[in-house]
Amino acid sequence: MFKIKKGDTVQIIAGKDRGKKGKVLELLPEGRRALVEGLNLVKKHKRQTRQDQQGGIVSIEAPLSISNLMVFCKQCNRPVRVGFTVLKDGSKSRFCKSCKEGI
Repeated sequence: MFKIKKGDTVQIIAGKDRGKKGKVLELLPEGRRALVEGLNLVKKHKRQTRQDQQGGIVSIEAPLSISNLMVFCKQCNRPVRVGFTVLKDGSKSRFCKSCKEGI
């Protein structure tokens, strides 16, 4: 189980986009990677496949390693470490280790 989930706001802590924030679009568990909205953009050459579709060079998001991401806490207003608690019904809940608020 990852500490980062789809839809979380994360901050990049290493690499060319260090310090930028974005929303997690997709998790790729087999490679321990995540796609973050608008970050780690790479250029891809696309061919025109239909008459109405444009070809050329487009920018797409490339997956980032989960080890280079930290969850961004809105209460602390900074990237934080994440802890887990087990609730009475047996389900797990995530919380910020700095302010102890739920994420």
